[in-house]
Amino acid sequence: MGQENTSIDLSAVLAAIPESPGVYMHLDENDTIIYVGKAKNLKRRVTSYFARIHDNPRTHIMVRKIRNIRYLVVESEEDAFLLENNLIKQHQPRYNVLLKDDKTYPWIVVTAEAFPRIFLTRRKSDDKSHYYGPYTAVNEIKRLLQMLTSEYPIRTCKYALNQENIEKQRFRLCLQYHIKRCAGPCKGLQSEDDYNKNVRIIEEILKGNSKEMSQLVYREMMDAATELKFEEANILKKRYQFLENYSAKSIIVNPSENRNIDVFSFDETEQSAYVNYLHITKGAITQGYTIEYRKRLDESKESILAMGIAEMRARFGNNAGEIIVPFLPDLVWRNTEFIIPKRGEKKKLLELSEKNVQQYKLDQLKQAEQLNPEQRTTRILKTMQNDLHLKDLPMHIECFDNSNIQGTNPVSSCVVFKKAKPSKNDYRHFNIKTVVGPDDFASMYETVTRRYKRLLREERSLPQLIVIDGGKGQLHAATDALKDLGVYGQIAIIGIAKRLEEIYFPDDPIPLYLDKNSESLKLIQQLRDEAHRFGITFHRQKRSKQQTESELDKIKGIGRVIKEKLLNKYKSVKRIKEAPESEIVELIGKSKAEILFTAWK
Repeated sequence: MGQENTSIDLSAVLAAIPESPGVYMHLDENDTIIYVGKAKNLKRRVTSYFARIHDNPRTHIMVRKIRNIRYLVVESEEDAFLLENNLIKQHQPRYNVLLKDDKTYPWIVVTAEAFPRIFLTRRKSDDKSHYYGPYTAVNEIKRLLQMLTSEYPIRTCKYALNQENIEKQRFRLCLQYHIKRCAGPCKGLQSEDDYNKNVRIIEEILKGNSKEMSQLVYREMMDAATELKFEEANILKKRYQFLENYSAKSIIVNPSENRNIDVFSFDETEQSAYVNYLHITKGAITQGYTIEYRKRLDESKESILAMGIAEMRARFGNNAGEIIVPFLPDLVWRNTEFIIPKRGEKKKLLELSEKNVQQYKLDQLKQAEQLNPEQRTTRILKTMQNDLHLKDLPMHIECFDNSNIQGTNPVSSCVVFKKAKPSKNDYRHFNIKTVVGPDDFASMYETVTRRYKRLLREERSLPQLIVIDGGKGQLHAATDALKDLGVYGQIAIIGIAKRLEEIYFPDDPIPLYLDKNSESLKLIQQLRDEAHRFGITFHRQKRSKQQTESELDKIKGIGRVIKEKLLNKYKSVKRIKEAPESEIVELIGKSKAEILFTAWK
């Protein structure tokens, strides 16, 4: 095993940061977190620190002290808000001056009293009330409460409601009743059972059980419709639609679970292994980190994960009794339970950790390629070499495509990629000379023959790979051309069929199917699409030129100037023929117009 990477190039880090919601951390030369921030778009926000001179002197000083940047990607902007809050409390960064008041995110409380009230609070007490949250977007949670209480009316007053006070009529109806935001339990207009039913439904929605509630409301709606209670059924329909569209599930585990949980995930490349760590305290993420190891040939992923767990727990001093992992590590830890979740909240936490370790691995790769662009090219070409079982690295690739419409103006194109990039100076067009009619196979044979006969005659280098746009027939024709030239076997050749993007090899009837996300397939598709574009452009130019030449240039007495006048005004020969004769005479004169009319009679 190696050790953690310590050499940081900020420009490479900035180039690799994803355009995802998340939380970022600025670190100084002592690897101390000096600032934690949240962002809808991590790349845009973090890059902005280095893209301009800041008016605020503290910001300017902070930016000068940044030596490293870490970040955690999350599923949504709201999760970034909550994670930022937890990290600031945990690390108390020097430059987070606006959050030193320790302001917490709000909760929704369901009070422990008769006819419970439901409202937003930033104070979580150790009473018997039920608390849900914390929630990150205050405006959104206010709208949520408003929607819930409009569908399921809940009182907002602080009356000491009980049966005795209600029976003695000690309270007056307030405005909330008159605007239909309360059903008037203070006057006995709503029973306690009916009121508590509304409270239970709201609590189930806040717990994330909106699906079960929507099914319950659906049954009530159908019963009301069956009993011809259409007004009640319409109210229930609105509630059903509201519940179907709402989900209160969060990636954060149930805050009522007062346990500490560690989450670890694993990813790897041929050279490196990555372990991501998340620490969960009272239902919220408070720490996150990814470490990289250089692999040994004989190290298993179980042993690497075990080393990562030991390193993280020693580094951060956390000793959670519950550890969520993707597979069992090669490790026995006293008073610790390893869990491989299959569903539920813990599965979501593992998926979040896996998302972060995958992003870190991708970032490391991007940073390395940013510093050395040739590395990316070599990696892609080596991947292609392995996928296609090539004997040589395909530094020089050529792709051929035929173009014709109903057999007219047949042309072929050849595009050239060197080091996985287009080499447009080497592109070539071919007018098909020996083939009559729409014969793709014969056209391909002619094009490949002419291309490599010339390269051989001029003693120029041959490609390591030829890509033919087409299936087995076109590939067979191109292969025959190489055989007749005596270079078959010196150059690898494949065909790509359009229907399922299958890859064909000479003398092999079974195609190869590459993963749709494979970089090899993407490069082959880029070659094919570029050859098609190049060929179609040439074909259109040739067809357009032929159309105007055959109709006007062959008329004796109609020269270039007259032709340009006609085409500039009417745009096509067809429109010239449809134009009134008087207009033609006025445009080009009587004598030239008579020559034109005579030729077209």
